[in-house]
Amino acid sequence: MVKKPLPYTYTEEKWIRDRYLPHQWCPGCGIGTILKAVIDAMDDLGWEPEDVAFVSGIGCTGRSSGYVNAHTFHTIHGRAIPVATGIKLSHPELHVVTMLGDGDGIAIGGNHFIHAAKRNIGITAIIVDNSIYGMTGGQVSPTTPENMKSTTSIYGALEPPMDPISLALGAGATFVARAATWNPVHMRQIVKKALEHDGFAVVDIKSQCPTYFGRYNGISDPVELLNWYKEHTYIMKDPSDIREGKLPLGIFRDNKSKVELSKKYRQLFEHLRKEGENNG
Repeated sequence: MVKKPLPYTYTEEKWIRDRYLPHQWCPGCGIGTILKAVIDAMDDLGWEPEDVAFVSGIGCTGRSSGYVNAHTFHTIHGRAIPVATGIKLSHPELHVVTMLGDGDGIAIGGNHFIHAAKRNIGITAIIVDNSIYGMTGGQVSPTTPENMKSTTSIYGALEPPMDPISLALGAGATFVARAATWNPVHMRQIVKKALEHDGFAVVDIKSQCPTYFGRYNGISDPVELLNWYKEHTYIMKDPSDIREGKLPLGIFRDNKSKVELSKKYRQLFEHLRKEGENNG
């Protein structure tokens, strides 16, 4: 039987491994929207697949690396950032992108996240923040809002949620931003700026999980859940634009003055090489 060509745009044909389609994500999941924004932003920048290392961890976002036509690495739980760090240090010419879940990146991978921010390693960390552990059955995650339900918080989460933005800012990340799937145009713009940044760039993207987060909290319809996120977020004018009870979307930090880590290593290597030649 002749395989019917899929209705791809040129960009999708260039960046997507269609042999792995259809994808494994649930209907209404936001991960596909985020991956589309990342792919479009990479193409907007004129990148080629051979110039990109795309790394994912475990959980629902883990499958994202398998669909991307680039140098890809599907790592173990919480270890996407250290693998990406090794790739960037050994191949500094590559654009290194990671897609992490809120549990994968902020819970078990939290220490790696903090130290990557401190080091200012040249990685773009895209956090798919759906406030739930999706693949393992809908357990409470580090970013589950207080009083929201999950399989392990059936009466509502008692702990306050962790804020990836505050964590990234405090750890020293040089680019920090938040976007949301309900506004894909804004999300793509933010992701593009993060990809352009020469240093550790973090984009926390609020994303819908209708299967677990939505269902347990009475908003299982994907459109209704997108509207819920829209009601609880806003695009800020600047970082001082704070509104009670809502999460701001936009860029919180864009510091271009700090030297990226792999460049520091290359500068050191060059210095030692010249020193050796002079002493030889």
